[in-house]
Order: sequence, then structure tokens, then C-alpha cells
Amino acid sequence: MQTFQIADVLRQRGQTAKPWLEFLRVPALSMGVYVLAAGSHDGQSPHQEDEVYYVLSGRARIRVADQDIPVETGSVVFVGALVEHRFFDITEDLTVLVFFAPAESAS
Repeated sequence: MQTFQIADVLRQRGQTAKPWLEFLRVPALSMGVYVLAAGSHDGQSPHQEDEVYYVLSGRARIRVADQDIPVETGSVVFVGALVEHRFFDITEDLTVLVFFAPAESAS
């Protein structure tokens, strides 16, 4: 068993000055936090794995394939493997818990 406190994970991510921090990796799953400042650009590319986003805080829109939807605290979004997607119109700092299944492959 492993346990995590989101506040600790976010503090650790903040010390890296990078938007992404993976904090769990097992063969079937990996998890991390992704933080984008208001007004910033999300430069991610499609992933080889299925992905679930859970918005911890903030407001933005996400484009998945040809659909755009608003997201805010409490939103959950599933993105299938290899599907083009990105956050945009980030109006409040966005903090997202991200789940990859299986574990995210090395880029």
C-alpha cells in the first residue's frame, strides 16, 4: 500500500518548477499532478495510454478530438489513448490529478 497527501504532492511539484509531477507508477497505472497557470499554453501531445483528468482546482476548457467542454473543480474527463487533447482558455490556475492506464510510457 502507498498513501499520498495531495498537499504534499503539490508542494513537491512546486519545488520542481515544472508543470508535471508523477507520484505513482506501477505497471497497470501511473498518477501525477499537472498544473497550468491562468493564461498559459498546454503543449501536451496525445498519449499512448488511456487517461483520466480530475480537476482539483481552477477553470479552463479542454478540447478532446473535435469537442470542447468547460472544466472546473470537480470535473472528470476521460481521454482515450492516442486522442488529440489539450487544455485552453485557462482563466484560473488549473490543478489536475491525472491517471494513466497502463502506466504512462516514456516520451
